[in-house]
Amino acid sequence: MSPAAPKPPVIVWLRQDLRLADQPALAAAVETGHPVLPVYVLDDGDHPLTPGRASRWWLHHSLTALARDLKRLGGTLILRRGREPARVIETLAHELKARAVYWGRRYAAAEIADDTALKQQLGDAGIAAKSFNTSLLFEPWTIRNQSGRPYQVFTQYWRACRSAPEPAAPLPAPSGIPAPTPLPASDDLDDWALLPTRPDWASGFTPMWRPGEAGAVARLELFLADRLHGYKAARDRPDRDGTSGLSPHLRFGELSPRQIWHALQHHLATAMRPPDGDADSFLSEIGWREFSYSLLYYHPAIAREPLKPQFAGFPWQPDAEALGRWQRGMTGYPIIDAGMRQLWATGWMHNRVRMIVASFLIKHLLQPWQDGERWFWDTLVDADPASNAASWQWVAGSGADASPYFRIFNPVLQGKKFDPDGNYVRHWVPELGKLDRTIIHEPWTTEDLPSSATSKTKAGTYPPPMIDLKAGRDRALAAFASLNGTDP
Repeated sequence: MSPAAPKPPVIVWLRQDLRLADQPALAAAVETGHPVLPVYVLDDGDHPLTPGRASRWWLHHSLTALARDLKRLGGTLILRRGREPARVIETLAHELKARAVYWGRRYAAAEIADDTALKQQLGDAGIAAKSFNTSLLFEPWTIRNQSGRPYQVFTQYWRACRSAPEPAAPLPAPSGIPAPTPLPASDDLDDWALLPTRPDWASGFTPMWRPGEAGAVARLELFLADRLHGYKAARDRPDRDGTSGLSPHLRFGELSPRQIWHALQHHLATAMRPPDGDADSFLSEIGWREFSYSLLYYHPAIAREPLKPQFAGFPWQPDAEALGRWQRGMTGYPIIDAGMRQLWATGWMHNRVRMIVASFLIKHLLQPWQDGERWFWDTLVDADPASNAASWQWVAGSGADASPYFRIFNPVLQGKKFDPDGNYVRHWVPELGKLDRTIIHEPWTTEDLPSSATSKTKAGTYPPPMIDLKAGRDRALAAFASLNGTDP
């Protein structure tokens, strides 16, 4: 009697869900009883969603961790690359005579179109195709107002989410992942050259981050145990470790928002301290991410075009030199420069400082918000296609539920309020390390600090402010007043 033919495999196409636990697509594939083949396809296309350099660093280490985790359960991660990832998956499915292809949903218009076309093509070939919610608490189309339209105000949106049925409990990781035999060919991760070579601008990333599912779980546990209490007050202080640091893990799906939601609820149910607003404050940050994906779903061009049409005619004053000084952290305003240098050194910036540096670029310097969004996209390890664009538009005043046009952060006052002792500035701007807290946010007021008017400063010098704050504010207000439909 001839041996039975091997069962055709189920392909699990991994994208923004690089984990084993609470991975509905993977769990459904294992439940079929067929061999399971996890696949990641590197998108080689040149488009706005191509990962930036910092994200590629994280992706390399995240895929390394995922491959190791899969191997422990008997699985194998297959790597492929191409300018059209959906076509790569379709070709692989035909090559293996796959039973089905499963994947987690994405929410950008181009990605939805690719996935829809792939479902049709696979179905026509007799290959089942199914998508799952692997990255959100609530699908964008499930949270609407009473008129059936998407929310445009975050507080109303999040209130509706909190009134909705609680997200389902997260799924456990499979106990085993049977691999097909023989295995198809796979790329070597090192050949993708995701890591920087010379100079190694990412050398400061490694001490701060531990990409992968285990690192994500460990960071969540640390936050709940040590940082949740007092979070509401501490989250605005860049001189303290008061935030969760979960954003890059969420970005790559090493941890799901459902896992965070339920871990938080369990912590609150078993903790000795009563709720004091910290949990709600933390959850609202998850809520902003959800709201951002709703905006991305309903406004596909959110990273390129203002949500408010009148902002299309905003009188920007593009200036490559001004943008470059902002990018390098050489503006002459310590809290701005500290944030931009932290970003370059670690691939991350404190959220309060993100708002301050964005406001400065957009309003004091009148540089297009899209330029700031692109710089963050390239330099942040947590560069998220929804949150990054939505947050920049919020600061610019052109987005949904946006910051009022007249809200212009004063970097000196912001520094004094949120870095009162100057420790954040001292760490990232060592030229100012010996200044007293009373002047560290206004170093131009002392004669003890050598300075230069150009960005080519000598070691130990610090540039003077590149723009007068009052003049910049007045110019910004005049620019906003010039918009049709905007009050002067």
